[in-house]
Amino acid sequence: MAYVEASVRRRQLVAAARVALARDGVPGTSLRAVAAEAGVSLGTMQYVFPSKELLLRAVIEDVVDEIAEVLRGSADLGMGLEHAVRRALAGFWAELVVGRADVQVMQYELTTYALRAAGQESLARWQYERYCAVVAEWCQRAAQEAGETCAVPFGRLARVIVASLDGLILQYVCDPNDARAREDLDATVDMIVSLAAVRRSAR
Repeated sequence: MAYVEASVRRRQLVAAARVALARDGVPGTSLRAVAAEAGVSLGTMQYVFPSKELLLRAVIEDVVDEIAEVLRGSADLGMGLEHAVRRALAGFWAELVVGRADVQVMQYELTTYALRAAGQESLARWQYERYCAVVAEWCQRAAQEAGETCAVPFGRLARVIVASLDGLILQYVCDPNDARAREDLDATVDMIVSLAAVRRSAR
């Protein structure tokens, strides 16, 4: 078998894991199944990811990176936090929710799996810490680059954003009504902007 650089192999296995998880669910996905999906031996799989927990962490990080990429490309941060929030949440919804129910269900399953599996509770906590950290950092950058202040700490703003999107997404995957979802997302964004109560920084 031809040599494959470790970083390339890791990305290949994470991509295969996302396919397997979306298709078979978290409980039904084993290291062996991911190895088969990637077309590699189980030994190769276990060399890169010795445990399922490590693989799931890598999948979560990959999802977080995808979210961060959407946020980075969605808005001109120099135009302020309100502009960034409105553009980013619309972009997030269009790119990562509509037509991506399998990805969203996979993320919920990762959370519930970790909460139910003995000794894996920290994985669920870490998953949401990563989601919120990415959103908080992005919101802070948007405010700072525009010379603005936010009425609440960025960590709290991020937790509210993540919690709000979680609820909207769960409703949408259960009943994918696009018109209703668009209206609800707009209302949610208005509430988030009101919570942030953005002001220009004192010079």
